[in-house]
Parts: sequence; structure tokens; C-alpha cells
Amino acid sequence: MSRSLWEWLRGRAVEIHVADHLCERLQRGDKLRVKLGVDPTAPDLHLGHLVVFDVLRAFQEHGHTPVLIVGDYTARIGDPSGRSETRPVLSEEQVSANARTYFEQAFRILDRDRTEVHGNSEWLAEMDAAGILRLLGTQTLQSVLQREDFAKRLHEGLPIGAHEILYPFNQAYDSVAVRADVEVGGTDQLFNLLFGREVQRAYGQPAQDVAVFPLLEGTDGRQKMSKSLGNYIGITEPPEEIYGKTMSIPDELTEKYLKLLLNPEPEELAAVLASGPRDAKAALARGLVARLHGEDAAARAEADFERRFRRRELPEEIAEHRPANPDDLAGTMVELGWYPSRSQARRVAEQGGVRVNGERAGPDVKLGDGDLLRAGRRNLVRIRLA
Repeated sequence: MSRSLWEWLRGRAVEIHVADHLCERLQRGDKLRVKLGVDPTAPDLHLGHLVVFDVLRAFQEHGHTPVLIVGDYTARIGDPSGRSETRPVLSEEQVSANARTYFEQAFRILDRDRTEVHGNSEWLAEMDAAGILRLLGTQTLQSVLQREDFAKRLHEGLPIGAHEILYPFNQAYDSVAVRADVEVGGTDQLFNLLFGREVQRAYGQPAQDVAVFPLLEGTDGRQKMSKSLGNYIGITEPPEEIYGKTMSIPDELTEKYLKLLLNPEPEELAAVLASGPRDAKAALARGLVARLHGEDAAARAEADFERRFRRRELPEEIAEHRPANPDDLAGTMVELGWYPSRSQARRVAEQGGVRVNGERAGPDVKLGDGDLLRAGRRNLVRIRLA
């Protein structure tokens, strides 16, 4: 059983520290405490969270103990990972309200009765000045400033809030408080998780093993999924919203979403991808709704999407256009008078504002005879090449 879990982890993780040690413990049958920390900076979990929650669930199914820590204390500092500016400090009321929803939503994925849950205010809010000084004394300021985001800000002359230095120490102390054997997170958390190993050693504990997993890009296809960026798909959103948002992701993300969120067998994945971009994405959307809301909801969401988008009626008369160069999408839209310059037309396509035959079209798409080209709500034309 542990061997199959190891193979699963090795196939999904981007990095594992220390791989040989974790593999040995799993093969030996050790029962591990597996920590995941999430900061309640927004009230809802999204599909990006599912990637690491599924890792916790895999460990749980193999008899290990997931330890879910909602950072109701560290959220007041704000995780500086990947940020070029200081995160605004949340109020205690905001953090508490968000934390409550996190716990409830987490149990859509994890078995409530077999999951250990904590808010890290349990130990961090009780730490006195002597305890804080002891914690800070376990590492050097230089080691903290090696973080990529801090180093980048220093190089660019951007401010670093003094309170931000506390974040990796506090997250690391969470591992001490719960005696974590393993900590999991996204690739953007690698520094924090490795920092936890060093702090555990300083407190006389064995260093946790660390496994980091891919970040899931949001619906824009560029930045990691985030509620603050508006490119997220929430796990509690209505089925129709989940289906529709999934259908809006760039085609090149379909395979990654399938692998990370639905975990199909290789043969099944190959068959879905072979069905073509539109049908593969529809299978993804249907599978995600089924996972989060059930098969009946998935069928209803698919039917609703078909009715509202794929089968929507077109105007009786559609203008036709014969482009000077059908391989030049931006030039064609300038010819049509839709945009004043090629750069603006190309930018609209890069941002997902252009569709060919109902599918999002990037700036390098080649137009064919009979294609329906649409940009925005009112610009619609049928392409003719002969």
C-alpha cells in the first residue's frame, strides 16, 4: 500500500526533500503526521487548493494523519511568497470569518473524523516575548533574506515590512507545534517548508520531509489561480459557474487540469485528449462538476452550457470578409476596422477576447474558409478565402 502511495507522490510532486527518507518511511509502514497550512486571506477555497488537498487525502487513505492548519494568526501578517509588495494586514474579524469557511470546505475532500485541524493562533497567539526571541534566534536574518521575493525587493529598492520577516518563522513553528513528519505545499512554498526543517532541528525535533506540487494557473492561463486576481474557480461555486469557467480556460491547460484535478489513468487521459480540444475540455468541465456537486449536477450544467453557448442562434445575415492574409489574425481585425492597430488587436487576442467558431483564439491562429470570427459582443464576420 505504501509503495503505491510513494509512486503516486513521486509522479505528482515537483520536488521531495528528502526523497529517500520519505520513501523508506512509507515502505516501512510508519504512520506519519502530514501537515498542510493554508492562510484564510479570502473566504473560499478554489481548484488550486485541490491539488494539495488531494495529497492530504491520499495520505489519509493510506492510514496517515492529515494535519490541516488554517493560519488564522499568520494571515494577519500575510504570506510574502511571490509578492513584490507588502500584503495588506487583515483584521481579526476577516480572518476568523474566512477560517470558518475553510474548515467546512476542506471536509468536502477530507474525512472530517480522521483529520486533525488547528488554527495556528492556538500556539502563536500565546507565545510571549521570550518565546518569540527564542524562535527568531534559531536562524539568521541572512537566511531569511535569501528568499527570492525578499532578495528581489532588496535588489529593486522596494520596501520589506519588518513584520514580514516573522512569517517564515511562524509557519516553521507550526511544524514544531504539531510535530509534523511531512509538510506539503505548492512550489511557491518551498522556502517556507525547508525553513521549517531547520527550525524543527533547532527545537530538537527530527526534520520534516517536504513535498511540493505544481501550482495551477487560473482561467487567464498565465498567473496562478487566485481569488484576488479574479482568475479562480471556487469549489463551492454553482455547477453552471464551474462548468462555464472551466470551458473558458486556454486549451493548453486542459491536460494539466485533468491530471491534477481528476487524476485519470494514462489510457483514459490519452482517450480524452484524443477527442479534440473542445470535447476534452468539456470532459474536464463535466468531471469537475461531478466531483464537486455530483453526476446529476454535471449533466444539468453541461446541458445548460450547450443551450446557452454552443447552440445559441446566430444572426440571419452575417457579414463576410476576404482577408488579405488569413494567417494574420491581428491584421485581419485591423482591416475590418475593429481595432486601430495590430498591437492592440494582438493584445485583445492574447487576453482571450477573440473567438473563432466559438473557441478562444490566440494571436497566431490561422483562419479558414467559413470560419466565424468574433471579437467582443458586436464584432462578428464570416471568413471567405475564395
